[in-house]
Amino acid sequence: MSTMAEKTFKITAESGVHARPATVLVQTAGQFNSEITVEYNERSVNLKSIMGVMSLGIPSGSQITISANGDDAEGAIDALTETIKKEGLGE
Repeated sequence: MSTMAEKTFKITAESGVHARPATVLVQTAGQFNSEITVEYNERSVNLKSIMGVMSLGIPSGSQITISANGDDAEGAIDALTETIKKEGLGE
C-alpha cells in the first residue's frame, strides 16, 4: 500500500544546504523506494537528485518541505529528519 508523508523543516545551518549535507540527504533518500521531493520557494525537486537539490540554493533561515510517497514513505521521512538533525542542518 502506498502512503504519503510530509514534514517541514527550518534550515538553521549557517551555510544553508550546501554540497556536503545535500549529498548526505540525497544518499539517505536513495535508500528508499518512495518518491521523495523537497520543496523550497514554490519549487519542488527530486531529493534523490544532487543536481536538483543544489539547484534550489537553499539558504540558512529558509523553510523546506520534504514529501515522500510510497510504501516506505514514513520510514523515509523519519530517516531524513534524523539526517537533518545529525548534520546540524535544521529542525
